[in-house]
Amino acid sequence: MNTKTLSIVSYLTIIGWLIAYFGGKENADDLLKYHLKQSLGLFLVGLIFSVVLGILIFVLPSSIGILLSYINYIFWILAIFGIINAANSAKKSVPLVGKFFEDKFNFID
Repeated sequence: MNTKTLSIVSYLTIIGWLIAYFGGKENADDLLKYHLKQSLGLFLVGLIFSVVLGILIFVLPSSIGILLSYINYIFWILAIFGIINAANSAKKSVPLVGKFFEDKFNFID
């Protein structure tokens, strides 16, 4: 697979990220490295957010918990933005959380 395809695949769950990381490790360009950082950061923030929301949903009354459960869809929408940027070969950060991960995860370089 080429690096553009691997950049897109990196946003598709943690399995997709692992495929993109190990599949493009030998010939990774700046685009792939950038989107690997963005997608890993998005996954980690989404995971932490899901755990916190799960605890809140368990503690709060059911009507409020149901409303809070819809907040998790925000991370899928952000992943779609990342996929669109990767498909356009653009190094644009994911809205809301992407700027934070541009200089993190140095093991990807």
